[in-house]
Amino acid sequence: MAAALSAGRRGAARALSGPSAGRGCGDAAGWGQRERSYWRALRRRVLGPPAPPFAAPCQVGAPVLRGAAAAVGPEQMGGPELRELAAALAAGLRRGPCLGLSAPQLGVPLRVFAAELPPALCQQYPAALRRAHRIEPFPLRLFVNPVLSVLDTRLVTGPEGCASVRGFSAYVPRHWAVRVSGVDEHGEPVSWEAEGWAARVVQHEMDHLDGILYIDRMDTRTFTNVSWMELMD
Repeated sequence: MAAALSAGRRGAARALSGPSAGRGCGDAAGWGQRERSYWRALRRRVLGPPAPPFAAPCQVGAPVLRGAAAAVGPEQMGGPELRELAAALAAGLRRGPCLGLSAPQLGVPLRVFAAELPPALCQQYPAALRRAHRIEPFPLRLFVNPVLSVLDTRLVTGPEGCASVRGFSAYVPRHWAVRVSGVDEHGEPVSWEAEGWAARVVQHEMDHLDGILYIDRMDTRTFTNVSWMELMD
C-alpha cells in the first residue's frame, strides 16, 4: 500500500508538473500550457504538488484513470494507509455528493471502491426514475479487491454521470443484478447482491478499477452537457 501510494504521488507530481498539465480549453492535443496565477504559483511552491489520495476526483485525461488498478496485498489489510484511503473515499462520496468512488479516481491505483446512497439523496431523483430503475437507499459499503459476478444478464439502459467526467452524462447499458464480493479495509469478508440502480453503481465502479469509464460504454448519441440549457440561455 505504501509503495502504491508513493507511486501514485510520484505519478501525480509528474502529471501536474509536466506539459500535459497545461492543456487549455479546446487544446485536445495538449500543446498549450496553462499559466498559474501568482498566488496559485506561490502556494504550489510553498506546499508542493497535492499528493494522493486527493480531496477531489481526478478528471478524464489523468493517466491513473486509464490503467488497471493493482490488488491490495494481504500484508496491507488493516494498515494505516488503507484506512486513510477508506476515509478519503467516504469523505469524497459525501463531499460530491456522488454514489460511488474508486481509489484510482483519487489518484491511488489500487482495487478499492466505496458506494453509498443516503435517503435524502435518493429522494432527489424523479419518482418515475426511482420506480423504473429501483433506486433505493443503501448504506456506505467499501470493497477491497472486489470480484463481480452477474446474477441477471438483462441489460437495462439508464443515465449515468461520473465525478471524473464532470458536467456530462449519457445513457449506458448495465446488467440488472450483480454480486460483488471482497474484503473491507480491515480484511473482513464482505459481499453485496445489488439490483437496479445499486447494481449500476457497482458496475460503474468496477469499470474504474480496470481503467474503463462510462464514456467507453455509453450510447454516444445521448452524451450530454448537463448545463447545456443554461449555457444556451
